[in-house]
Amino acid sequence: MMGYTCYYAMTNKQEMINNSYNSRQEMLITQNTRGMIYANDRQILAQTVTDAQGKEQREYPFGNMFAHVVGYASHGRFGVEAETNYYLIQSNAKLSDKVASEVSGVKYPGDSVITTLDVSLQEVAYQSLGAYKGAIIVSEPATGKILAMVSKPDFNPNEIDQIWNDMLEDTESGRLLNRATQGLYPPGSTFKIVTALEYIKENPDSYQDYSYQCNGRFASGTDVINCFHGISHGGEDFIKSFAKSCNASFANISVSLDKASYHETLSDLLFNTELPVTFSYNKSKVTVDESTSDSDVMQASIGQGTDQITPLHMNMITSAIANNGVLMKPYLIDYVENYNGNIIKQFSPGAYGNIMSEEEADALTELMVQVVETGTATKLKGLSYTAAGKTGSAEYNSVKTDSHAWFTGFAPVEDPQICVTIIIEGAGSGGDYAVPIARRIFNAYLDGGSES
Repeated sequence: MMGYTCYYAMTNKQEMINNSYNSRQEMLITQNTRGMIYANDRQILAQTVTDAQGKEQREYPFGNMFAHVVGYASHGRFGVEAETNYYLIQSNAKLSDKVASEVSGVKYPGDSVITTLDVSLQEVAYQSLGAYKGAIIVSEPATGKILAMVSKPDFNPNEIDQIWNDMLEDTESGRLLNRATQGLYPPGSTFKIVTALEYIKENPDSYQDYSYQCNGRFASGTDVINCFHGISHGGEDFIKSFAKSCNASFANISVSLDKASYHETLSDLLFNTELPVTFSYNKSKVTVDESTSDSDVMQASIGQGTDQITPLHMNMITSAIANNGVLMKPYLIDYVENYNGNIIKQFSPGAYGNIMSEEEADALTELMVQVVETGTATKLKGLSYTAAGKTGSAEYNSVKTDSHAWFTGFAPVEDPQICVTIIIEGAGSGGDYAVPIARRIFNAYLDGGSES
């Protein structure tokens, strides 16, 4: 028992220190000044300041802009403040600095955290979302680094003590919810990425021979799937069905799929299971198995029915496509350093593994390129870089005209450097509302912020 206890204490020391019952955490907080949180260019995202009376206050220079991703450190903890609490309350300052602090009667200087967050991208995403509710997440496909994460409505973490009770009583807006990682939404047509993958898996040598004549609806018995706004797409192959986001064609595809295989693909893509991340999130939920009715499969195949996904999860799937089928574990922390700038702990990219084959990723990339070239995301066409993506207009109630606007995609296609996932609640068409925001973010990262 003693051996196991020692082993557990060594391998789970962060959890033990962060446990509210552990008095050592309070001792460290009393002894050390809580460390800084920095962006990737060392702009300050959070710091501890002391007033004339010696009272400490956590300060967030960017106010609302990083509210959900950086979080807060009082009334419980959230965001990076929670994820890295173990490091922020430690002090690995030099002995001479600790002695100087004791002589001066002040706390030891705490260790600091440098994140992967890019201030300029965060600002573009934040400003672009405007007054809408929704979320944006921007990542680096080859590493899993999260470059920006925005959720609205938001709050000012500098005022957390004053507004806490009001936020707890506010059951309407959900301001405390990080919609990027915890918001569960019907994925709408962005989910056609998953259905297309399953069709390719089942028909690797013949999927390009697929054809369908769309008259704006697909009927199977008494069940009917309509295309968005009842559009009749006419004669389509597989690529056009995807590029034009034809619901009828994908419902037709869905009834031909092997449900057990579809279930396996969903498992491979981490639906209904844990995600390889260290921060708070909700599981995405899509149910297709051998007992699922054709009616429910048709709804699921176009991202409707009971399908629910987080923007984080959609971004992970998209990043894996951009990265030749390999999913990199998303992460927010680059390294931890002490007061003197010496690195205490370095966080490196880590691969979760292949969630699809390289050939399947290439096929999906081709489909997503055609969405930009000939389909619903042509606002990304003809720029100084190439882009691939998928739009979505996800119905969320019985009013057919009400829909969330989705976009998920990456650029440049030849050497993907950035992956962007956007949801705008209740805005309407993804092509009309989410794609222009993606264009601004891509431009800011790849083209110096040009609007051309």
